[in-house]
Amino acid sequence: MEKTMQIQSNHTGRSTKALVLLGLSLGYFMVLLDTTVVSVALPSIRAELGGGISGLQWVVNAYTIVFAGLLLSMGALADTLGAKRVYTCGLVLFLAGSAISAAASNLGTLIGMRAILGIGAAALMPASLTLIAHAYPEPVQRARALGIWAAITGAAMAAGPVLGGLMADSLGWRSIFLLNVPLAIVSLIVTFLFVKETGRKPRKSFDWRGQIAAVAAIAGLSFGLMEGETYGWSSAVILGAFGLALSGAILFLIIEAKGQDPLLPLPLFKNKTVSAGMVAGMAINIGLSGTLFVLPLFFQQIRGLSAHLAGLALLPMMIPLAFNPILTGRIVGRTGARIPMTAGFCLGALGTMLQVWTDGRSSYAVTMIGLLLIGFGVSLTIPSLTAAVMSSVPKEQTGAISGALNSSRQLGATLGVAIIGSILGGGESFIAGMQASLIVMSAIMFGGSLLSFAFIGRKP
Repeated sequence: MEKTMQIQSNHTGRSTKALVLLGLSLGYFMVLLDTTVVSVALPSIRAELGGGISGLQWVVNAYTIVFAGLLLSMGALADTLGAKRVYTCGLVLFLAGSAISAAASNLGTLIGMRAILGIGAAALMPASLTLIAHAYPEPVQRARALGIWAAITGAAMAAGPVLGGLMADSLGWRSIFLLNVPLAIVSLIVTFLFVKETGRKPRKSFDWRGQIAAVAAIAGLSFGLMEGETYGWSSAVILGAFGLALSGAILFLIIEAKGQDPLLPLPLFKNKTVSAGMVAGMAINIGLSGTLFVLPLFFQQIRGLSAHLAGLALLPMMIPLAFNPILTGRIVGRTGARIPMTAGFCLGALGTMLQVWTDGRSSYAVTMIGLLLIGFGVSLTIPSLTAAVMSSVPKEQTGAISGALNSSRQLGATLGVAIIGSILGGGESFIAGMQASLIVMSAIMFGGSLLSFAFIGRKP
């Protein structure tokens, strides 16, 4: 009788954990879905609201700039106030921001709403990782759970271009933002019923100075890269933006080093896995987001595909993101993160380089092979990276380090779009600019492979 009750209790516990993982994964599912859905709808948005390459960059990067700038604060708040509370607030904000974005009447309003969505996304990301880390305290189970989490969220990247293209063609681009509403409601219900609140880590004060410096650095760098062609690279506006970025970064490091309760405890970076992981996270998102920005434009403007067909054309890259992270989680649980991370970066670099030889007359077969390599590369790299960094710090600091890791990744996403846009704007033609930018993306990802092999998993 006791054995039967114990078996039932274990089954109930596993079922509850599965629901918790599903509910928390839905939050990040929305964060990624919002990115990939928008990618294929950019030409439709420009047709209705206007704006050139720079305007489209701001539609994408208003989201990622705020996302990256606030992740450190949200990670700290998750440790201080409780991750469940922060996650729930992020869900509510994301739900409301999505609904309002669908009603935007001009490009400026849409960009503003995208910034609001970035606040919600910043709350969802580190809080979800912290809650998963507490639900799965054992390292092997945590690695597998993170693999499932990445697979569920990877499904957003697979579904986003197809759903976004189909909805943009049939219902208009505004409909894509309404996809988040039912997902947010389901996640709210599951979180309220089954997710337990985490312990709180008291803070003497909130590091507002560090937060302002971080946002200033990210915003200045992004503005300078995206508007360099518009104002001129040697203009006072652009030089001022880069100056703001540099001074903001230096000020941030000074504040964090001297602060009694910093957003980002700098001693964590004595750990080689943490330090290398931050740079690697930036590198993989530079490659992924830059590719996702340029290829939908290539498919629609050069190949003449509709938004729906452009989304289908991206599927070879997206499908591996939906299933391969589960296998990656198992590999990491057995062998560690260094080898799958290194292999993932190499595959991504090779796949991106294959795209360099494509133009309007090229066979889609070459594009498809390159996209498959990128998809498998990213789906090997991100779960391995997340598991390596999250497992290398004390449990009570998972909120801060998850915020830092994902801040570096979102900064990479911002830079990827900014770099691609600036190279496109300066190219003799779209094809020439695309090919040059993809060479840069490939080189960055190859550098990520060297970094991963040299430092990930090494002892402090």
